[in-house]
Amino acid sequence: MDRSRLLGLFLLSLALSGAQALTPAHYLSLSDVARLQSLLSRPFNDLESAYYSIVGLTKLGATVPDHKEVCQFLKSQLDPTSVDSLFFAAETSQAISGCEIPVSNETRDILLAAVSEDSTMTQIQRAVSALGSLGLPLASQEVVGALTARINKEDNVMAITSALQTAARLSQQAEFGGILEEIEDLTARLDDLGGIYLQFEEGLEATAMFVTAAYSLSDHVDMEPPLKEDQVIQLVNSIFSKKSWDSLAEAFSVASAAAALSSNRFHVPVIVSAQGPATVSHSQPTLQLLVTDVMSQPLASANVLVESAYAVASKSIILSQAPFTLNDGVFELNFMSSQPASGYYQFTVAVTGDSRLVANHVELKVKVSTEVAVTNMDLSVVDKDQSIGTKTTRVDYPSKAKSSFTADSHQNFAMSFQLVDVNTEVDLTPHQTFVRLHNQKTGQEVVFVAEPDSKNLYKFELDTAERKSEFDSISGTYSLHLIVGDATLENPILWNVADVVLKFVDEEAPATIQPKTLYIPKPEIQHLFREPEKKPPTVVSNTFTALILSPFLLLLILWIKLGANISNFSFSPSTILFHLGHAAMLALMYVYWTHLNMFQTLKYLAIIGGVTFLAGNRMLAQKAVKRIAAEQSSRLAKYRSLR
Repeated sequence: MDRSRLLGLFLLSLALSGAQALTPAHYLSLSDVARLQSLLSRPFNDLESAYYSIVGLTKLGATVPDHKEVCQFLKSQLDPTSVDSLFFAAETSQAISGCEIPVSNETRDILLAAVSEDSTMTQIQRAVSALGSLGLPLASQEVVGALTARINKEDNVMAITSALQTAARLSQQAEFGGILEEIEDLTARLDDLGGIYLQFEEGLEATAMFVTAAYSLSDHVDMEPPLKEDQVIQLVNSIFSKKSWDSLAEAFSVASAAAALSSNRFHVPVIVSAQGPATVSHSQPTLQLLVTDVMSQPLASANVLVESAYAVASKSIILSQAPFTLNDGVFELNFMSSQPASGYYQFTVAVTGDSRLVANHVELKVKVSTEVAVTNMDLSVVDKDQSIGTKTTRVDYPSKAKSSFTADSHQNFAMSFQLVDVNTEVDLTPHQTFVRLHNQKTGQEVVFVAEPDSKNLYKFELDTAERKSEFDSISGTYSLHLIVGDATLENPILWNVADVVLKFVDEEAPATIQPKTLYIPKPEIQHLFREPEKKPPTVVSNTFTALILSPFLLLLILWIKLGANISNFSFSPSTILFHLGHAAMLALMYVYWTHLNMFQTLKYLAIIGGVTFLAGNRMLAQKAVKRIAAEQSSRLAKYRSLR
């Protein structure tokens, strides 16, 4: 493949990864279908529940047991004078074999009479469906007129959905007029929830029945419904996101929508999922995909192609235009034949073979896992002043070194090793590579990170003098472990490599060695509060108090000198209550400073203040009345004196 084509595929993959197409997030898995069948298979006790159960099971492709018994039940429960009863019995009889519902002239007249603009939309829909199932003739154009008139009167989702279902039962030569346009109008009423779900505010049943009716009528007139691909996917997510159903009617609506979305002429959503985890390895080189409809039924006629597959880390394309092969209902691809390195890969998968397919371009993340091996594990004790030659010991995985290694403050302990892919012998750099030292006596653990150099050689060197604080200067024998882990490794490693004796300076060692653990009681914290400041001398306090009280003393002196006038004081209840309330508020201020907090004070102040306000208002009103009366008496006396 030339470079220009590789560049084009790379840019295409980047564009797809930047703006991924919407794909179905919910559908009916096999367990969901089984649970739905179980709900619809419950015993029924009337014609309505029989209709939901039998027809619902038929929609799911399930077998209805004992057709004769069901037929006898329909005939025994039938009320030939009820449109609803005739609808449920006639529709249910069509889902089983060898069941004919008796029809009289009176029954036909009742059904025909219900096809009128004076009937409700539900009655018209059920009457037309019953007439069709019973094989009775019907004037389609008259039904269209009745539906159009009722739409103007019942402009709601369920009524218009019933009109669409009714129109699907009429002759294809009928002039449907504006009824077909109602599909687009109802689509505009759908609520978009976060760009993922599309539904009516009336709920799941209304949304599912709209999808069923829209595709039923579109198939009937051979005209594609005005639904965009993203809208179809959003409707799928909305209808199948609920995994438990509140009623038989709701379960029936979901089964009907699933059947419509799986077998209509225009839009068939595709569900692409990995069989098991999306992981390949040298021991399991085949990537297996399930390509199904919304009921988890395989799409055997589909063709599956990997448009591109690139490494997430490096963005390099490793595979393009590679077809899957169909094997017993599962599409398979030997991805390991492309010799990918371990890591994650982004797949762009296209499903073709049918022009009806929707959501047929899917993004998948595939993990390539491998096994890791530790090689060239060298251990040594290096003298800092190099007065003693370094002796290196090689240890083979998974064995443990036969002898221990001793290092004191004048020596460093060194370790070097490589990590390679067992299958390709290529160097690996896993995300997690640790060296753990575990004190065999105290249980203390110290963990270090091992880092690779430019040649992917891992090196670890322990300077006991510099690292003594991390060991709390606890000398002893430590078990040396190597820990290697990564999401792409099939065999994470925990290897006890050797025993290392660490000797720290004696005077820096703690007097008593205790196990270092997080689960022992901590020493009690002795908190020393600040000592209170010394009180001022008594003379200063008394002088300050006298200064505070001096205005009140001055007030008393002035009252005595000028003469206090209390002749206008009234001993009415409102006056007494006002002054008591005022005194109580002053007392409350004192209590606030000595005993209460702000919230308690406000609560008491609201009570006292309210009473004081009402009493003061009453007192002032009484004084105003007295003043006005006195002024009127004075003017009257003056008038009389002038006469």
